[in-house]
Amino acid sequence: MRSHDRRFAPGWAAVFIVVAALAADKAGPPATARLNEYLKAFNSGSREVMRQFHLDHFAAAALRDTPLENRLARYVRAKALLHKLELRKILSERPGQTYALVRAGGGRDFLMRAVVEKTPPHKLQNIFLEAVDDPDEIVLPEPKAGVKDFIAAVRGYLKEKARADEFSGVVLVALSDRVVFHEAFGYADRDKKIPNRKDTKFNLGSISKNFTRLAVLKLIRGKKMSPSDPIKKFLPDYPNAEAAEKVTVRHLLEMTSGIGDFFGPRYEETPKEKIRSIQDYLPFFADLPLAFEPGAASRYSNGGYIVLGAIIEKASGLDYYAYVREHIFKPCGMMDTDSYARDAEVPNMACGYTRESEGGPWVLNHATLPGRGSSAGGGYSTAEDMLRYVRCLGSGKVFLPEAVNGLRISGGAPGISSELHWNPGRKAVVIVLTNLDPPAAADACRRIVSWLPE
Repeated sequence: MRSHDRRFAPGWAAVFIVVAALAADKAGPPATARLNEYLKAFNSGSREVMRQFHLDHFAAAALRDTPLENRLARYVRAKALLHKLELRKILSERPGQTYALVRAGGGRDFLMRAVVEKTPPHKLQNIFLEAVDDPDEIVLPEPKAGVKDFIAAVRGYLKEKARADEFSGVVLVALSDRVVFHEAFGYADRDKKIPNRKDTKFNLGSISKNFTRLAVLKLIRGKKMSPSDPIKKFLPDYPNAEAAEKVTVRHLLEMTSGIGDFFGPRYEETPKEKIRSIQDYLPFFADLPLAFEPGAASRYSNGGYIVLGAIIEKASGLDYYAYVREHIFKPCGMMDTDSYARDAEVPNMACGYTRESEGGPWVLNHATLPGRGSSAGGGYSTAEDMLRYVRCLGSGKVFLPEAVNGLRISGGAPGISSELHWNPGRKAVVIVLTNLDPPAAADACRRIVSWLPE
């Protein structure tokens, strides 16, 4: 969930694209040649071109890990979101990998990393694409020599940031299924001088959308709904008749619905303590015109995920909060994760702090918080519970197709900044939960990931 800050869009932040490579037939480092060839294939817009690309040039081990059809489905989604990719600059060429800055069709910049096999024919193992807010602030990897050096670097960095009052929260790092770093910094409650603890609960912001997505996919697999179902099948009285007729579950999931945000004048004018259910959010946006024809474009949509929450309730017969608690949190052992009411007496929950002006004092973010979070964001969790979520995904106990090759999700709003980075290939999980404004978690996560030992 976001209101003021626009730097974090989980729909982008979660983009991890694993792709194929061409044999090295050009001058220059193999990874650079493969990256350039991939851009050509991506921009072709042809699913068949990409199919042949994978069949001819993908490393066999990587293709076994992720089936061809999964890769092609991911390509189709990425093409719809990004439209095209233009190489702006090669940032670094290292043995076996190349880093480049690329720009998508909508003008958004991405850091692309191409990784090739160490031995001939140097086929690509994967390509990662990660959204960046400021190209001048890109942090390229500087792997530490070992776990001991890594831990020392992370601890020193976080202590320095905490002393400068630029970090308050919890960081957890797991390598090869072993937690190597888990520490807390700063205050959960500044007025009462209550420090954050390793098990403190933090507002996740839009990371909660991942749970909503998982819930929808679970209901689809259970034949309770279909991706092609329109809104009207579940919400026949939806205020916008055109949206009810044209917008499908797939459009809502992929943020191609044309439905906008619930933040706006109506939300601002409503006493926040009265916003306590999924239905309470609908009047803020549901009757407004669509921004574009469903499926014709992509735009970040908090409103769309509110509608998904309402559809989950109708399809399952449970309210949204009960459904995700029973079907996601409990199966994963996430007993400290929920959408707690703002005024509930919840032990060990961090207050959020925001700055109303650059360099101003930290103040409570309660004025911007609804009475309860929603299917679009605002749930609470601990670092340990988020690690349980990753392990649950990794074991297959819950299934999210795009998480097969990892996950990068984030949340940001006033007094809320959270990041989760999971790279199964490197057996690395980095979780950063804070109770300060963005980009507190993103900056820390980016730096920590850059130091992960090879």
